[in-house]
Amino acid sequence: MTGDGLLAERRLSLVDLLDRLLAGGVVVAGDLTLRIADVDLVRIDLHALISSIDERVPAPWEEAGA
Repeated sequence: MTGDGLLAERRLSLVDLLDRLLAGGVVVAGDLTLRIADVDLVRIDLHALISSIDERVPAPWEEAGA
């Protein structure tokens, strides 16, 4: 098989990629610090879990009508 054939088989559309990521879940974590002269001015910590929700995995918040 040629290199072009391998590449063509591995192409995914953006919707397919997003569906796969949400099905398994994605964890995003990061730290950002703005520092001048060894003085921390701004610090941002980011920790996020992105996942799809269905009947088997309930939403982490309460329903409005409940």
